[in-house]
Amino acid sequence: MAACKHCCSCLRLRPLVDSPLRLPGRDRALTQLQKIGNIFWKTGQICRWLCCSTGIYQCCLFLTKSGDTAVMVTAVSKTKPSPSQFMPLVVDYRQKAAAAGRIPTNYLRREIGSSDKEILTSRVIDRSIRPLFPAGYFYDTQVLCNLLAVDGVNEPDVLAINGASVALSLSDIPWNGPIGAVRIGMIDGECVVNPTRKEMSSSILNLVVAGAAKSQIVMLEASAENILQQDFCHAIKVGVKYTQQIIQGIQQLVKEIGVTKRTPQKLFIPSPEIVEHTHKLAMEKLYAVFTDYKHDKISRDEAINKIRLDTEEQLKEKFPEVDSYEIIESFNVVAKGVFRSIILNEYKRCDGRDLTSLRNINCEVDMFKILHGSALFQRGQTQVLCTVTFDSLESSIKSDRIITAINGIKGKNFMLHYEFPPYATNETGKVTGVNRRELGHGALAEKALYPVIPKDFPFTIRVTSEVLESNGSSSMASACCGSLALMDAGVPISSAVSGVAIGLVTKNNPNKDEIEDYRLLTDILGIEDYNGDMDFKIAGTNKGITALQADIKLPGIPLKIVMEAIQQGSVAKKEILQIMNKIISKPRASRKENGPVVETVQVPLSKRAKFVGPGGYHLKKLQAETGVTISQVDEETFSVFAPTPSAMHEARDFITEICKDDQEQQLEFGAVYTATITEIRDSGVMVKLYPNMTAVLLHNSQLDQRKIQHPTALGLEVGQEIQVKYFGRDPADGRMRLSRKVLQSPATTVVKTLNDRSSIVMGESVSESSSNSSP
Repeated sequence: MAACKHCCSCLRLRPLVDSPLRLPGRDRALTQLQKIGNIFWKTGQICRWLCCSTGIYQCCLFLTKSGDTAVMVTAVSKTKPSPSQFMPLVVDYRQKAAAAGRIPTNYLRREIGSSDKEILTSRVIDRSIRPLFPAGYFYDTQVLCNLLAVDGVNEPDVLAINGASVALSLSDIPWNGPIGAVRIGMIDGECVVNPTRKEMSSSILNLVVAGAAKSQIVMLEASAENILQQDFCHAIKVGVKYTQQIIQGIQQLVKEIGVTKRTPQKLFIPSPEIVEHTHKLAMEKLYAVFTDYKHDKISRDEAINKIRLDTEEQLKEKFPEVDSYEIIESFNVVAKGVFRSIILNEYKRCDGRDLTSLRNINCEVDMFKILHGSALFQRGQTQVLCTVTFDSLESSIKSDRIITAINGIKGKNFMLHYEFPPYATNETGKVTGVNRRELGHGALAEKALYPVIPKDFPFTIRVTSEVLESNGSSSMASACCGSLALMDAGVPISSAVSGVAIGLVTKNNPNKDEIEDYRLLTDILGIEDYNGDMDFKIAGTNKGITALQADIKLPGIPLKIVMEAIQQGSVAKKEILQIMNKIISKPRASRKENGPVVETVQVPLSKRAKFVGPGGYHLKKLQAETGVTISQVDEETFSVFAPTPSAMHEARDFITEICKDDQEQQLEFGAVYTATITEIRDSGVMVKLYPNMTAVLLHNSQLDQRKIQHPTALGLEVGQEIQVKYFGRDPADGRMRLSRKVLQSPATTVVKTLNDRSSIVMGESVSESSSNSSP
């Protein structure tokens, strides 16, 4: 692969040969990384160092492979600081159709926009690497992960996380890595490291663990089939163990290459002098606000902003030459310190709760009678409204062939859509499409509920979660509210689901650079998330865990804290389930009267043409006039979905009407029947064997032993009765096969009479139309 023209360094990891590769101009060979699960890495060559005039100091490119799945990762950072007052990190994961050997199917035949899978994978990579950047490093940094090849066996997302880790480690970008990532599955009670796509189809766990050195955990993302807590904890421990092997390999590679990290021009950290003066001015006022338990979110924010404005004015007078950012940030540092010290020292929170208490919870179901299902979930100042909508299976999400080849996802008939409008936080804003945050929160709540949805449910289910008010953990409130709405709608879920967010406040030992003390917080507020070190979301049933997501702001936390957070979260979700069960403890026995209806129509193969109509005319007309959706289940079965019972009644009448003249007699193969000519055509005559039968064509070739060009040559007329022999139906299209020509032979024939009938039947099976009848 050719080097980037504007790159400072370039690295490829390719398991293509067995012998170690060597650096140009160097004698020693680079170390081959270990086999981790089914991931293989081998180093390639380093390109020339180059400083670009565009302000980009370093671009490091890295290629990692697992099997024939390959991901290229680039890391770029600028030398000039960004005007942003936060870490301006952008992570983009892109799936190329060419990776699956396909061409995009859109009009332009090229990749357009980002898919949900790409965005969710980008978020996982971002959450894995962001905590390890130095505090105050406000330099534009971009990590791009391009999927170059996918073999349909090995998943590329974990490869991308490891690729980003190596790219950042081998660059001179200030980053306190490396990290390692593995996927853990559980099959037959055994943990499988980096399972293949086929193995994942039988796994009850999908856990991605990103770990740092010294067995620290940086990121967790998991979905599970209601797995037991002890099994889940065991899987995390296995994942952390294998991340250390990856980290050691990367560290050895960095050591052999001799990477030197650059020193940033400036780290945006307020000076200790300004922070100390700010502490004197604002500490007591902030302490009074944070210990006044009468405040709610808005009043507390207003009180803090008032203190902020007063303090900043005094600081500007004291330090007129200092940048405004330092003054703003110094107040943030003091406010955060006061807030955390109250939790650490007094075991109290700003709303008066102790560390393990839940906020007040109120639930309601059946909010709107006309909806298929609805619920309202209120936890403190977080309020979520969920609605459930049923539709036909044709409305399920269907992936195109490229997405299926890359991700292995063929489709799904359950979806949860999360909406977070500006008014939820008492703000104004532009209402556009779904942003990355909304997509991530909705995906987490969907993963929490998916394991309890029956696999054979006859409808596509859409849950919409609209956040009406937000003060922390709206995604877990969506999981709780979605569970209530599903039970209100009569979906036979296997168990109710609840979720909760666990926070963390730590105290570091500056001498040992490790956590000296910590407090875990149950059901965190928005301000506790902002000033804390972790947002640990866990959801599940009374029995086990269905989803987990850990957003960690520290460069890593010990395994012990994670285990305690899981335990504390499991206790809290059981308390929430007890409250929810007081409102509705199990799904309704039946769906609402105005809910949708599904029935089956048994259509014998011989009647399919009549039922469908020419060019599908009858089906199109049926769907347009009644609003039903018809899908074919097999050769003789159609499924009719009606949004309401009244629509199904209309559909029944319509089907009866179009099929009323098609009550077919039972015909015997080889028998002779009397047919009546209904129409003369150039190609033959249209005949009926009985009055209510749909006329069929008797071709010229079957009218006489002689070759004729037109039926009138035989003196045939409309209304005339002729004798024909029945030879069954064409197996391809079900058309009736008749012949008059064979009866002109001297063989004796017996004319059969017609008795039994069969028809198109809704809601039950019918006997085959070709069964024999008595003469």
